[in-house]
Amino acid sequence: MSAILPVMLAASHLVLAAQDVPQLNVVPGCKAATTTQVTETRDEKGCLAEEYAARDMLKKEWDRYTSLEKAHCVQLTQLGGPPSYVEVLTCLQVARDARNVKRDGFTTGMGQ
Repeated sequence: MSAILPVMLAASHLVLAAQDVPQLNVVPGCKAATTTQVTETRDEKGCLAEEYAARDMLKKEWDRYTSLEKAHCVQLTQLGGPPSYVEVLTCLQVARDARNVKRDGFTTGMGQ
């Protein structure tokens, strides 16, 4: 039983943390993206603008996603690199689309 307690506490923390749009420090990620840029059209200011636009979209749409989707996507963005609102938003949109396909079934595509 004692081994289960930390898992239960961590899981409850993720669900509680997912109730509101998370506060992410996206500045390090944008700085890193501009120092290792592949194209010359990406700059830190543009990166930050994209991140804050994604944050604003998350604030508008946050209640449309399930608690599990939010907890999963917030946790994923904090693994392996600087966090990103764009990454959280994209993850949630994919989760929503997968949920809708599962609910409605696949109705369009090749051969129709």
